[in-house]
Amino acid sequence: MRLPLLPRPPPLAAAVAAMPPRRRRAARSPPVPPSPPQLSSTPPPAAPSLEAPKSGTPDHDAPPSSTRRRLPLAAAAAEAKEEWHPLPLSAADLSLPLTLPTGQTFLWRRTSLYPLRFTGAVGPHLVSLSHLPDAEDGRLAFLLHSDGSRPAARAALCDYLNAAVPLADLWRQFAAADERFAEVAARLGGGGARVLRQDPVECVFQFLCSSNNNIKRIEKMVWTLAGYGERLGEVGGFVFHRFPTIQQLARVSEQELREAGFGYRAKYIVGTAKELQAKPGGGEKWLASLREKELPEVIEALCTLPGVGPKVAACIALFSLDQNHAIPVDTHVWKVATQYLLPELAGKSLTPKLSVVVADAFVTRFGSYAGWAQNVLFIGQLPAQKVVVAEVISDNGSTKPTKRKRGVNRNHAENM
Repeated sequence: MRLPLLPRPPPLAAAVAAMPPRRRRAARSPPVPPSPPQLSSTPPPAAPSLEAPKSGTPDHDAPPSSTRRRLPLAAAAAEAKEEWHPLPLSAADLSLPLTLPTGQTFLWRRTSLYPLRFTGAVGPHLVSLSHLPDAEDGRLAFLLHSDGSRPAARAALCDYLNAAVPLADLWRQFAAADERFAEVAARLGGGGARVLRQDPVECVFQFLCSSNNNIKRIEKMVWTLAGYGERLGEVGGFVFHRFPTIQQLARVSEQELREAGFGYRAKYIVGTAKELQAKPGGGEKWLASLREKELPEVIEALCTLPGVGPKVAACIALFSLDQNHAIPVDTHVWKVATQYLLPELAGKSLTPKLSVVVADAFVTRFGSYAGWAQNVLFIGQLPAQKVVVAEVISDNGSTKPTKRKRGVNRNHAENM
């Protein structure tokens, strides 16, 4: 007899789905073992992890490195986004420590020590300068902080830094002409002390602050003057401004500057601003025209401005008016001259007439770029002992010193 066919059982998944829900039993907590007797108040050291540190995570047990900076995440991210652009200058062409904080300008600030960076305004461009660490020649590069065209900022920087002048060739010529220069050049590393080509208006008012003054006060005064210009931004805790125009400076009162600590220089700054404002075509055009004049005419013209004497005029001519053979003669340069160039003048006092003799001797020895050679010899005369005296000599040769510890950047003033 044939048995009837039984219905096929449903698939396993369907059967499970059709089952009524199963009631869960609450899981029992394991019994808590009794606490062991406490033998010591000091907890035992944690067992070392046997796992290797994962890739991309910091190794907190690694010894601290003197070359590694621990930055906040935001600062590290910002630094990673920085875009540095190389300039056509190696460290031998321009050394930042030998160029920016050595008395040519008082507006740059050291905004980083490792790596070394200086920040300042070049016209409307707020930039930082640094030597690229991975470049074999210590290539100089810039970082643009302000809005604007990068090519325009690069062109302005190259002009400001006098990039077209072949410094290495000049130093070779100077060293061949003078043993003292060769000695100082070797001590300074063989190159890098470059003469700037500053905006003439900016240069005039900076050196009006330098008369019979010390570095720290000059920096503070110049920083105050810069504050009357357009604000460009903040870097490293310093607020930077574009240097004010003659028109902006002419609106500042003498009383306001005196209250800011300028003393008798307030009268010269206000007077020079008004004098330049009254020049036919404007003071900017008049100052720029001096770049086409001969040096004696330039010195004579600058000395018509209130507070400008022959030494300040020579500084302005050398550092902003293309007068590369101008020689600002102060006690440092006088010492070099009487020791190496004109020993017959040793023991005599510096006078305006002898300043001319010294300047002529430098030009005879070093030629049409004698001012660049003088700048190197000036840097070589700066004290290098533990405590130094940084001073700026006035036109009449008097000084007002201020003590500074070695290693403190002479260009770093208080942020005002």
